[in-house]
Amino acid sequence: MIEITNLTKKTGQTIAIDNLTFSVTSRECLGLFGHEGAGKSTLLKLLSGAIKATSGTIKIHDTNISTHPIRAKKIIGYQPEAALGHGNMTVKNFLGFIAEVRGLHGLQKRKMVDRAITRLELWRVLDSPIATLPAGHQRKVALAQAILHDPRLLLLDEPTAGLDPLQKQKVGTLIQSLAEDMTVIVASRNPEEFSCTCQRALVMAEGRLLADAPVSELQRSSHYYQAITLAADAPLDLLALAVLPGVAGIEEDRHTAGSVTVLAMPGQIIYPHVNALVANRRWKINTLSLEPGRLSDVIHHLSQEALN
Repeated sequence: MIEITNLTKKTGQTIAIDNLTFSVTSRECLGLFGHEGAGKSTLLKLLSGAIKATSGTIKIHDTNISTHPIRAKKIIGYQPEAALGHGNMTVKNFLGFIAEVRGLHGLQKRKMVDRAITRLELWRVLDSPIATLPAGHQRKVALAQAILHDPRLLLLDEPTAGLDPLQKQKVGTLIQSLAEDMTVIVASRNPEEFSCTCQRALVMAEGRLLADAPVSELQRSSHYYQAITLAADAPLDLLALAVLPGVAGIEEDRHTAGSVTVLAMPGQIIYPHVNALVANRRWKINTLSLEPGRLSDVIHHLSQEALN
C-alpha cells in the first residue's frame, strides 16, 4: 500500500531523514515512535506531500507522490502537530471549508461533516472560533478535518496531545475503528498510549530507523517484560519481594508513594510467586498488574545505543 525507498530529507547541512526504506500494508496501524527530534513529524510531512524529499521515493497505492502529488493527496488525511490555520473561523465553518476543498458538496458534504463532528464529539463547540478553544479541542478539530473524506491513508502527528485521560481513551478507540477501513500511521512521543492500538512500530532517532517490529516483540525486549507493579497504602516488605524465585530486582516509584515494580529475570514468570506472597501476608493492595513491557524503555535504550 505504501512503499518508501531510500527516503532522505536534508535541510542545509542537517539530515532530517536519513535513507529510510520500509513499507506499510493496507489497513495496518503503524506506530512511529522516538524522542523529540527523531524525525517523526518530518517523515509525516513527507508522506503527506507537505514538503518534498531530497531523494528517494514515496509510493501510495502505486502513485508516486513526487510525480503525481494531487492524485496522492486525494487519498491522504493528515493531522499535523502544529496548530491549525484559520483560527478565526468557527469549527463548523472550518470543517465545511475543508469539506469543499476535498470536493464534497451538498448532501454528501453535510453527511461527512456531521459524521466527523459526531466522531470527535464537537457539537458543543461548533460556533466557537478555533483559536479560542483549549489545546485538546483544537487537536480534535484537527483530527476531524483529517478524516472528513474517508482517506485511504491517515497520518496522525501526536493525536492525543493536550487531551485528558478519558479523551485519550476515546481517541484511541476511534483510531482502532478507523484502522479497520484505512491505513493509519501514528507519530507519538508517548508510545504506551498506542501499545494496544498499533500492531507494528518503527523506532526512530535523528532521522534514522532503529527498529521495525511488531509492538509485542518490542515489549518483550523491555527491561519490564513480565514485571509486576503493586500499589499499597502501607509500605511493603521489599526484602520479601526481592528474594522470591525469578525476581531480578525492585524499583520504587518516586512519584507514587507505595508503588513498586518487581522485575523478572529473563525468561522467568514471577506473577504466581508475587500473588502468593500478597495472599500469605494479607497485604492490602490497591492495584497489582502484570507488565507487558514498556515501549518507552525500549525506545530509550535503542536511542542511547544509536547516539553512542
